[in-house]
Formats: sequence, structure tokens, C-alpha cells
Amino acid sequence: MGITGCILVFEQEIKELTSPYLSVEAQGPEKLLPPSKIYAAVHKALPNKEIHGVWYNGLDKSIKVDIESDSLIYVNPYNGKITGMVHHEDFFHFMDEGHRNLWLEREIGSQITAWATVVFFFLLVSGLIMWFPKKWNKTTRNSSFKIKWDAKFKRLNYDLHNVLGFYTLILAVLIAFTGLLMSFHWLRETTYWVAGGWADDKKEQVVAEKKDTLSQQQLDKLAGADFIWKKVRTEIAKENKEAVIIHFPDEPKDDFYACTDMNKGVWRDLYFDSQTLELLPNSHQYIGDERFAKWLMRSNYSLHIGAIGGIPTKIVYFLGSLICASLPVTGFYIWWGRKKKQKTKA
Repeated sequence: MGITGCILVFEQEIKELTSPYLSVEAQGPEKLLPPSKIYAAVHKALPNKEIHGVWYNGLDKSIKVDIESDSLIYVNPYNGKITGMVHHEDFFHFMDEGHRNLWLEREIGSQITAWATVVFFFLLVSGLIMWFPKKWNKTTRNSSFKIKWDAKFKRLNYDLHNVLGFYTLILAVLIAFTGLLMSFHWLRETTYWVAGGWADDKKEQVVAEKKDTLSQQQLDKLAGADFIWKKVRTEIAKENKEAVIIHFPDEPKDDFYACTDMNKGVWRDLYFDSQTLELLPNSHQYIGDERFAKWLMRSNYSLHIGAIGGIPTKIVYFLGSLICASLPVTGFYIWWGRKKKQKTKA
């Protein structure tokens, strides 16, 4: 999981460098085509495919269109022309499947990775206990904080495990714990409670009141999508305003879904009444206005992948994940050496 995690840290940056169809020449926001125009253009090119939603990624990025297919469709946001059509099971999808499920069936693989992370978490704790010197002096300080690069392989391997393991401990614990929050619902609920959640909101479930319209007729989903897209960009979004996801309702009574404020691995879910197009109470508020407990839950993914601080934290996470991947290898070699030594004495 450490190796796949390293690769996935820079997924978006690598894709943008290697996939020219993801980028377009930026024009003014007033020249962006609304969802209805994008829908019509894709439907004309692919009349037999059901279109579920559109992903606006910014003024200089292609729109990703969510269709009923194994392919991902990318469209120029200014003229509606398809810029790329690629299979969704690309290299990074393959890496993600390995990271989450070890390339096994989800029901089996996800349980293995979850419990392996539990084991890794407790190994980190026990590793800290074993690292802590019984006595602090110059010799123990040097062996605990410095790598002896000119030592023989056995000593060098020990230092790589012992010293690098200590320096990456906090980051490794953070990565492991945020991964566990995604794997175990009970842990997520407990963490939310400990962080102060439910103390103020008392776990209230807000039920949106369905208001009657004058005609009681369902608004056209494309016209509704255009209205919501404009409203989100001009009235609701706080960050990265031109990056908006709009999902079309599958059924006439289903609510519209939109996503905005997508920045550094954090996003904001919005829900709109399908008849009145009013923003529903179960929508997220701006993350900067959230209490700590909700901020923590919504930032968990960003904290897990290292996007929380942009490129600098991604670099730190990349190196940290690489070291985490090496710890079982160096640790096994230490264990194997001690086992052989015990056999020799016997």
C-alpha cells in the first residue's frame, strides 16, 4: 500500500503532464458552455450513451462527462468538441484498486487492507517503544537520530529502519489513522464524537420541506442544471469557482447534486430541490465555517493523500509513504538476522 500510495500522491499532476486532452486554452468564464450545451454536444456524438453528469475542472481544463460506459469523455468547455476518450481503467485506476483492495474483490480486498492497516498502526506504536533508549547519552543519541552511512549493510539496514521509522512516525500514524477512518464506520463515528461532533447538533437529521410550485410540474433537468451551475458559480462557491460538478437526476423526483469548493482534496456537496431548485438544508456549508469535528471528517481524505498543503505536503507524503513501504522490508531483515543468530547459538 505504501508503494501504490506514493504513486497516487501525484496522480493529478502526472495526468496533466502526460495527457494533453485534459488541458485547453483558457478563455473568459462568460464563454463557458452551460451543462445543457455540453449534454447536447455529447449526446449528438454518442447518441446511445446515457449521460449522468458533467465535471467542470476550471477555465484551462477540459470537462469530464460522466456517461454510461467504460470510457471517460473529455470535452472542450468552450465549443463542446470531444478532446479525448479513454478507458477509465487506466494505470492510476489500477494503482488505486491495488491500494484499496489489493486487486481482489472489494468485499475481500478492502477487509485485508483495513486490518493490515490496523496491524501497521500497532507496529508503529510498538516500534516507538522499542526505539526509545533505556539511557540517554551521546552514543544512544547518535544511534537513535543519525544514520551511519559508512557502516556495514546489517548496521545500515538497522539504522534505515530505526532512524527513518522515528522521523516518519507522526506522518505514518496520520496516514494510517485517516485510512482507518475510511475503512471502519464505527471508528469514524467515534472520532467525530471525540472531536466534539453531536454535542451541538445532537445528531439531528434535517428533513427538507418540499415546497409546491404553481404548476406542480417537474422542471426540465437541463434547464435546471444550467440554473444550478450558474447559481453555484456566482452565488455559492468560495474557492476555485469555475470547478463545478453537476449530476443530472436519474428520476424526476430525485434532487439535483452539485459539488463546488474543490480545493486541495476537499470538496463541498450541494443538493437542490428538483422542483423549486432551492438549496436543501442537507448541503455542506463552506468548510472554513465548519466546526472542528465536521472539518476533520471532511478533510480526512485530504489529510490521507497529502493534498492539504498543496505540492509541499505532497512531496512530504511521497517520501513518507516510500519510507513506510521500506519499513516491513528492513524490519523483516532485522528479524531474520536475529532468528539466524539464535539458531547459531542453539
